[in-house]
Amino acid sequence: MEHGAPVNPWAALAYLVAGVCFILALRGLSSPVSSQRGNRFGMIGMTIAVVTTIVTHFPMTALGALDGQPIFEPDLGLAGQILAAIAIGAAIGLVTARKIAMTAMPQLVAAFHSLVGLAAVLVAAAAFLNPLAFGIAQVIRPIYGPDVVTILQVSRVEMGLGVAIGAITFSGSVIAFLKLNGNMSGKPIMLPGRHVINLALLAGILGLIGYFLTDQSPWVFWTITALSFVIGFLLIIPIGGADMPVVVSMLNSYSGWAAAAMGFTLHNSAMIITGALVGSSGAILSYIMCRAMNRSFISVIAGGFGGDSGSGAAAAATDRPWKRGSAEDAAFLMQQAEQVIIVPGYGMAVAQAQHTLREMADKLKEHGVRVKYAIHPVAGRMPGHMNVLLAEANVPYDEVFELEDINSEFAQTDVAFVIGANDVTNPAAKTDKSSPIYGMPVLDVEKAKTVLFIKRSMGGVGYAGVDNELFYRDNTMMLLADAKKMVEEIVKSLD
Repeated sequence: MEHGAPVNPWAALAYLVAGVCFILALRGLSSPVSSQRGNRFGMIGMTIAVVTTIVTHFPMTALGALDGQPIFEPDLGLAGQILAAIAIGAAIGLVTARKIAMTAMPQLVAAFHSLVGLAAVLVAAAAFLNPLAFGIAQVIRPIYGPDVVTILQVSRVEMGLGVAIGAITFSGSVIAFLKLNGNMSGKPIMLPGRHVINLALLAGILGLIGYFLTDQSPWVFWTITALSFVIGFLLIIPIGGADMPVVVSMLNSYSGWAAAAMGFTLHNSAMIITGALVGSSGAILSYIMCRAMNRSFISVIAGGFGGDSGSGAAAAATDRPWKRGSAEDAAFLMQQAEQVIIVPGYGMAVAQAQHTLREMADKLKEHGVRVKYAIHPVAGRMPGHMNVLLAEANVPYDEVFELEDINSEFAQTDVAFVIGANDVTNPAAKTDKSSPIYGMPVLDVEKAKTVLFIKRSMGGVGYAGVDNELFYRDNTMMLLADAKKMVEEIVKSLD
């Protein structure tokens, strides 16, 4: 299809319906109650988009002409390749969905983002190598010499931005995956002069995209691609684990914009709509995450959060007096309470304690205790991480509350049960101006009459690299053990 060529009205209508389904999917995913409906809308929309694309772009071979009318027949060989690729991708997705653990969702999302970025790079490369097939070039026939294929300038902008954003998304998502999966340290890796290097690379990429408008030489395109891969690595390497929720949503936004840019190259309105939705929603989510951490988006990109505090400071903090409790102590205190608020964190995810935790909550409710769950926006390693794990354990949606909805209840709560959360419960965020998390909204668990805090040991610190003042409060009892084992012991003590 060439620029200005008529668009199949039925295809345009189908893509519009798919876009509406994607909007309804995002709306549904905004709440755990409607998330299943949102997923269904997303599946329906994607099915419509894929089928429409296959039907409208079914490979045909020209046989000639009859009475001035062109004759085509289906290219079954090429069609078979397309269907085989779809089948392989569907099989991989099905197997992954069935086998992946819910605790591995953050790294799975990062891996998906990397694939979207790589797809954008490959589409841009294919369009650059064969622009006539994509309808983004014109043939100039000089009087002397061979024909010259010139890529349209607007397509060069789309191609340059698409390959740059796609390459940054791919390489950045690979680093995020390695950090989340434990293959790379979650602590930031600080490169000397990283800000100057990143700014220089970014300026070089933008300058080359501008130069690409006047010169479509292969070295320009491939240099843009290479520099974008490099800056993607360099942007994510210095970002610490405490900022991973923002990084995941940020890469989600990048993948959307990369898809939108390639949608323009492919003249596919479904890709443009979907990419714009994903890009804008990811950007909004990144902003929400930054607000939840009291950090600016620029400071997150600059990196370095979560690795500067020394181990000596943490060791010195553990010399302060603290109270240790047992599973029997915890069971007795919660059994006597009127209300218990459970605060899950990444430690719960690592220990895969969500099912045992729900069992404990059920036991407490049998004893007449009112149980609620408090979720911090950045608990875990991706937005909604804790909500997904609790949903997997069939925790009722009406028992799960966000920070702003439940913070006022801690003062009237008998027991706050913290399992694996650290930085999001640290009172230093409200009082210590020298703390790297100062100003970050946290859950007011210290206001509860009693705080039960499950932690492996007193020596460790959260991803922000700071000790938690809550450990040493008079109303805090530390339960040092693996989260799942401790909750199992508490369940036994509740019988």
